[in-house]
Amino acid sequence: MPSRIKLLTLILATVLQGTAIAAQPSVADLDAQSRAAGNRKDIAVRIGERVFATMWPAQVLQVEANDMGGHVVVGLHVSGVKFHDPLTRAGFNREIAALVAQAFATEAAAEEVDVWVTVPISVGKGVIVSGDLAKPTTRNVYTMSALRGVRAVGNTFVDEDWAREAFKKSP
Repeated sequence: MPSRIKLLTLILATVLQGTAIAAQPSVADLDAQSRAAGNRKDIAVRIGERVFATMWPAQVLQVEANDMGGHVVVGLHVSGVKFHDPLTRAGFNREIAALVAQAFATEAAAEEVDVWVTVPISVGKGVIVSGDLAKPTTRNVYTMSALRGVRAVGNTFVDEDWAREAFKKSP
């Protein structure tokens, strides 16, 4: 019996030596693939690989990239609840600025980066939440658009009630 085990061990070792073991994809790679959206998923995945490599205090839910007649627009969807770490308003603004900067740095063709932060809306039992008659299940509490090469961030909307509540527990 021991010689049989030695023989099987030797065979297994020989087979494994000749077999290349593929590297496991990182969590960032898996998130980038599964959370990519838009008609340019290749761009969304590239940006996602970089964005999802960091554990942001406010979680990035999705990266979207769309090409509209040669104009590439990137969208970053961020959660406005259950922050991974406490955030101040200034810290949140720094995170959004860093996300936008990473998107532009990763994709040279991106002309615009839009960010929207959402919170869930409570819906009653039996309410239609998909299809033509769907009731919304989230609402925007922060939106902004940034154009490449424009220093100031434009078109910003902040729900002040959300901001007071979201950042009140933060230092």
